[in-house]
Amino acid sequence: MTKDSAVIRILAVDDHPLLRAGVAALIGTQPDLAIVAEASSGREAIESFRKLQPDVTLMDLQMSDMDGIDAILAIRSEFPNARVIVLTTYEGDALAYRALKAGARAYILKSMVRKDLLTAIRSVHAGQKHIQSEVAVQLADHAADDPLTTREVEVLTMIAEGNSNKIIADRLCITEHTVKGHVKSILSKLGASDRTHAVTLGLKRGILQL
Repeated sequence: MTKDSAVIRILAVDDHPLLRAGVAALIGTQPDLAIVAEASSGREAIESFRKLQPDVTLMDLQMSDMDGIDAILAIRSEFPNARVIVLTTYEGDALAYRALKAGARAYILKSMVRKDLLTAIRSVHAGQKHIQSEVAVQLADHAADDPLTTREVEVLTMIAEGNSNKIIADRLCITEHTVKGHVKSILSKLGASDRTHAVTLGLKRGILQL
């Protein structure tokens, strides 16, 4: 890392070329910031990071070959001091929590790039964290919630795909009675009125990624 460099070197990772171009154009207006590489996938991000070891990495979460959280984990397993900013359209608290737990130091919504990105880059480079207020409120609102178990997330995902309790039971090799128990627990934990509501909440909070 070149923390003392006059110019903050940035790796931009996103599978949408137009988004990368927009970010590059914004950063290009700043004399103390520079895009040194772009990547369109998680695997490309890891390779680029190894070669260049940028000061700050901007990481999308939803990519085809490897999601951004797995890419963050892979990068930080080799470079524990890597400073990563998540840049995403997903404001759900569950997804934000996973990203921050993986080691991201900032969580920025793409809709707020022009307002917050430059400040976030400089803050993260200086060793600080930066979480937008909209995301911070959601994290606080659900901090005391009982999280869904791995099995419950599996069941909720299969519900979102339109599967009945019987089909879910067959696929997971459990009884239909057990599936009903999981569904009851899911509804209770999410505060959902029915299965459809549970799926809607799961998507909104980033618990589900379909």
